[in-house]
Amino acid sequence: MVSDELLLSRSALTALIEQQEELRVVGAVGGDTDALAFAETHRPDIAVISFDGADSSAIGVAEKIAGLAECRSLVLAESFTRSIIRQAFSGGVDGMVKRSVSPNHFFEALNRVHQGERVFDAELTVAAVANSGCPLTARQISVLERLSYGDTIVEIATQLHLSEGTVRNYLSSLVAKLGARNRIDALRIARDARWL
Repeated sequence: MVSDELLLSRSALTALIEQQEELRVVGAVGGDTDALAFAETHRPDIAVISFDGADSSAIGVAEKIAGLAECRSLVLAESFTRSIIRQAFSGGVDGMVKRSVSPNHFFEALNRVHQGERVFDAELTVAAVANSGCPLTARQISVLERLSYGDTIVEIATQLHLSEGTVRNYLSSLVAKLGARNRIDALRIARDARWL
């Protein structure tokens, strides 16, 4: 099964996979809710889920699909944060590779996941297991990462599907946890500790 919100991207990925004689796409769906419903009903061997880096619900869906009997999940990540990688790694997602990989690397990952292996790019694996001493929650790191991109509170709230007040609360909490003077100092502390 292929899950990608963008029709053109979903169609291209489906066409690429079907070029391989031993592979068949049994479903191509346009979003996380449809992906989970399809997987629960049809139990594909592997669900390939595109993740744009903005909405972490795709990772939660990949975790749920990986928990279904005889189903495995492989996430194609356009961009990713350490907290998302850790979530996917600890949540039982079977694989996570960058969307920028070559088709050969993608098919190798598909085959390895199908054989029961967990496949994470080396860079992703290091990020997933590093920084175990971080006192921040995954959501606090996500908020701080968006702040590091220069996003405003309104933009962070939109990107992470939170209210502006919740974003402010996360920022206040993480500043206090890190013993920082302000948001900028918290950002510096997190970068120096390589939590971002």
